[in-house]
Order: sequence, then structure tokens, then C-alpha cells
Amino acid sequence: MNKPDYSPSLAVPLTQRVFGARDLLALWFSLGMGLMVLQAGALLAPGLGFASALLAILLGVAVGALLLGAVGVIGSDTGLASMAALRLSLGHHGAALPALLNLLQLVGWGAFEIMVMRDAASLLAGKAFGAASGWSNPGLWTLVFGALATLLAVAGPLAFVRRVLRRWGIWLLLGACAWLSWNLFSRADLTALLATRGDGSMSFALGFDLAIAMPLSWLPLIADYSRFGQRAGSVFVGSALGFLLGCVWLMGLGVAYTLAFASPDEANSLLLALAGAGLGIPLLLILLDESEKAFADIHSAAVTGSTLLSLKVEHLALAIGALCTLIAWLAPLSEYEGFLLLIGSVFAPLFGVVLVDHFILRRRRAELAPRVALRWDTLLAWGCGVAVYHLLANFAADLGATLPALVVAAVLQGVFGALGRQRG
Repeated sequence: MNKPDYSPSLAVPLTQRVFGARDLLALWFSLGMGLMVLQAGALLAPGLGFASALLAILLGVAVGALLLGAVGVIGSDTGLASMAALRLSLGHHGAALPALLNLLQLVGWGAFEIMVMRDAASLLAGKAFGAASGWSNPGLWTLVFGALATLLAVAGPLAFVRRVLRRWGIWLLLGACAWLSWNLFSRADLTALLATRGDGSMSFALGFDLAIAMPLSWLPLIADYSRFGQRAGSVFVGSALGFLLGCVWLMGLGVAYTLAFASPDEANSLLLALAGAGLGIPLLLILLDESEKAFADIHSAAVTGSTLLSLKVEHLALAIGALCTLIAWLAPLSEYEGFLLLIGSVFAPLFGVVLVDHFILRRRRAELAPRVALRWDTLLAWGCGVAVYHLLANFAADLGATLPALVVAAVLQGVFGALGRQRG
């Protein structure tokens, strides 16, 4: 029997759309959790304190999760992968720019995931076997996790979600996070933790932008998976709810563990605090689950590359996995915060444009998209949104930049679309 053709440029046939709400909830709950999410929570802790950081996380992730679910519906409506679906809104050639930007950000994310897995594994191995042992060598773990993520990416999303995630991965992750939560409640002084104030080094608006950047970073990927969804309602609820629950839980734990147990004078202080809980077993389980984030980054980078180069996804996954591993070997993790904000500046206004075009102007009908090389109206609206983001970020940072940029781009797209209809 021939293997089904899941080419990113072709719509997945209805008979091959097998993901229900449970599959997508498990996938996005798991993708909303992980070591990078914990690290993002740790970024908010010193500047905002516990209560303000938790509020920024709740608001930012909730808004971002709703956007994530809505963009997921585009995948189920069209059956197309993310970058192929963008051609409907930006034109055949116009979609090449976000595809290239998406490819770059996914390579960066894949490398970041391998780095944080490497650091956690090296720390755990050092505690178990001694810092002088070969098992604590960061280079060894860079190769191990790079190879694991690449193999999962080559296998593809259907094999991963059905055979790995739903069978055992999600349960291990739930157990680890439940134990970390219990450990926090039993060991920390919760009254003092709730009263912890920030040092003022981060505004609430910046904290919101960092929190919403977590779900926004997945917007250019979600249709790669939701195109296998059976129904739009299941896609929206499963994706949005799963990511919201997982991301708020783990980012909140990142804030709490940083304030309650981490030492600000130590490198990798959050990882050290997590490694000291439960003999490091919960951290180990989260570490094992973290490979799926790198898998998603590498697989979607390969899907994006396939729309640009017309090469097989499996071959590109091998090449991109090797590139991510090489970057992780050479690059530091210190630019994480700037990387998150850069993602928001590009993709928040882009998907403001795409959502208005798909749901309002075309009313979810792909056949109404004009078959053109470039759609100048959508590209102009996107560019104006990006400009608004950087103007606000540089000159009015206390106002926040992500939501205003998204709203400006969306409104401009609605105006341009209405004018185009009048001319038509």
C-alpha cells in the first residue's frame, strides 16, 4: 500500500484527518509545558514578583491560546500546512517572506530546546555520577538530544502523537508536574511567596508581551498539525484549552520555584532548584518530554522548507536537525528573552492580518482567495503592524506592543479588504 502524501502544499483529504479533540488537547497541553516554559516564567519572577507575574501569565497565555486555537481552525478548514495556507492571504510569492522568517525562528527554537535539555541532563548526570564523570559532558548530551529530536521529526506527527504522546508521554509529564506542585505547597512559605514584590526591572506590559510570546511562537506551526483535525470545533477547543492549561501551570511553577528556592547568584539556578526536588526525578521526566518541543520545531521547519524548496520533508528534517544540533553546540542561551520578543514583533501582526482575511473577508472559504503572486494589501497591513510594534517597544514600552500591533494590522486588513470589495 502506498504511503499517504502529506505534502505541505496539498490539502490533507478528509478521510485522512484523524485527530480529535483528545489528540489535540494532549499534543498542545504537552507543547505548552516544558523546561523552556519554566525558564520563561523565571524571566518574569525578579522584575514582577509572584502575584504580578502570575497575572501577566494568565492574561498573556489566555489571549495567545485563543489566537492559537483560531489559527488552528484555518488548518482544519483548508487542510493545508501553515505556510501553504498563508499563500491564500499573502499571495503565492508573498508567503515566501513569512516562510523564511518562520524557518529561521524554528531553527532557533530547535537549538534552544536542545540547549536547555543538554543543560538539564548535564546537571542531573553531574549530581548522579559526579561532575568529573564523562556523563556530565554537555557535548555528549547535545548530540544525544539532537539525534533524538531529529529522529522524531523524521517519523512525523501522526506517529509521534498516537504512538508516543498519548500512550505514555503525557502521563509522565502530568506526574512530574503534579509532584513539583505538591513539593512547592509543602515546602514553600506560601504567604511570603504571595507577598513577594518585584524589583521593578520589568514592567507589567513587558511581562505580558513575554507571556503571550509563548503561544504566539506556535502560531506559524499549528496548521501543520491541525490540518489532520476532524472538526473545526475540536481543533479550536483542544488546541486552545490544552495549551492554556499546560503553559499557565508550568510558567507559574517557573515563577514560584525561582522566587522560593532558586539562588539569584548561581548560574542555572532554576535547574538546580528543580534538580533538588524529588531526587531530580520530576526534572528528569520533564526533560524526557521536552524532546517533543524540539521534534515539533524541526518537523515544522522541514515542512516550511518544503514549501520553499520542494524537497521531501523527511530529508529536510535530517538536515535541519543537524543544523539545530550544531547551533546548540556553539551558541549560548543568554539571548532567550530577546528572541521571544522578536517573535512577537513579526508574527503577532501577521496573524492579525491572516485571521481577519480568513474569518471575516473570506468567511472561511479558501476558494475565495485571489490567485495572485502578491497581495499588496495584506503585506502593507502586516508591515504597518510590525512598525507599530517596534515604535511602541522603543518609545512607549509601558503600554505593551504585542496586542496593539496585532489590532492595528487586523483593522488595516479589514479596511483594505472593504475598499477592495468596493472597487470590485
